[in-house]
Amino acid sequence: MKNPLIAALSIPSFLFLLISEFFSQFAMNLLNFILLIVVFNLSKSNLAVAGVVLSFTLPSILFGILAGAYVDKWNKKNVLVWTNALRALAVVPLIFVSHILFLVYLFSFLVSLITQFFVPAETPIIPNLVKKELLLSANALFSMGIFGSIIVAYAFSGPLILILGETKVLTLITILFAISSLFAFLIKLKLSKNGLKKEKINVLQEVREVLFVLAKNKNLYHSLFLITLLQTLILVIAVIGPGYATNILHVQVEKFPILFVTPAVIGMAIGAVVIGNFLHQKSKQMLTKIGLLITGLVVLVFPYGEIVSQTLPDTLHINVVHIMLILAVIIGFAFSLVFVPSNTILQEETTDEQRGKIYGLLNTLVGGISILPVLGVGVLADAIGVGQVITVIGVVLILIAVLRFVKFK
Repeated sequence: MKNPLIAALSIPSFLFLLISEFFSQFAMNLLNFILLIVVFNLSKSNLAVAGVVLSFTLPSILFGILAGAYVDKWNKKNVLVWTNALRALAVVPLIFVSHILFLVYLFSFLVSLITQFFVPAETPIIPNLVKKELLLSANALFSMGIFGSIIVAYAFSGPLILILGETKVLTLITILFAISSLFAFLIKLKLSKNGLKKEKINVLQEVREVLFVLAKNKNLYHSLFLITLLQTLILVIAVIGPGYATNILHVQVEKFPILFVTPAVIGMAIGAVVIGNFLHQKSKQMLTKIGLLITGLVVLVFPYGEIVSQTLPDTLHINVVHIMLILAVIIGFAFSLVFVPSNTILQEETTDEQRGKIYGLLNTLVGGISILPVLGVGVLADAIGVGQVITVIGVVLILIAVLRFVKFK
């Protein structure tokens, strides 16, 4: 029997999607982190960094569901081509104005606005390219592509900005988006004509349809909740990451990506391989519960790496950074246990006409729900310290995980 991961990779259009996604996510994550560094260096404030995060989450609140409704009626391949091309154009002004805080926020907002149409097309297109029995493996590969792009983007973002400078890095990001657009163009959909339908879109009706689908299917809303929770957590980490690097790890902000994100993504990739190859018969819901519990436990330990290192024998020469590296790999593995099964459930239990709206709603939920946590952790981290904030986050995640084990069997 052919290995399911290899079987999915042998589909040319899915392979082109993976390559396109790699370059697109590489560009987007590189842009996000570059802007976080730029704003932190300009302001030296966690709250100002939160402003960057809000600038690329606010459009999801305003346009997430609407964008998903339109994408459901468009050819998703064309959406991928054009959104990547438009994001390439939107980055160009940042090359010249990255030293002006307000304009950084403005163009970050514009790139995010275009991305609202990209998101409901990228993952929902997968069931159009692979058979249902390969969906879990395809999502594992897709997650590996995303995680791989993150590891490249975040591992090289610090060195790139130090070596090349902001202008050349932003130029590189423009090129990466263009390459992604090219590979998206090579995708062939197994669909008949799937252009924009002529009927007008009634936003309220589209929202009611999504809510009706979710109300009937508990697996869908549980998966939506979990993905929303983890994506919100990632945004929160983005806000407090610079402060965590400076105040707890005592390293340069530019070194944080390679020290934290790189091992985390390695853990995610390991998890994706394990899920894609060996966990097809396991309950997807149980995998997500285990992943969330592990995530909470690891987050709880993050601020206390130095205490842990002090309990170990001196001959091991293990310090707080080493502890953090190990924890980052573990949390990455835990993330994959939540993301891969949850995305697969969303795809298996929705039609092609619903998927865009579901992922549009996901974008809206992440944007709306994340506003208070993002602003809150920025303010609290400045007021009471990064370590205390991380501890609270860990406790909350553990409580949610335990509740899911007890209540949702």
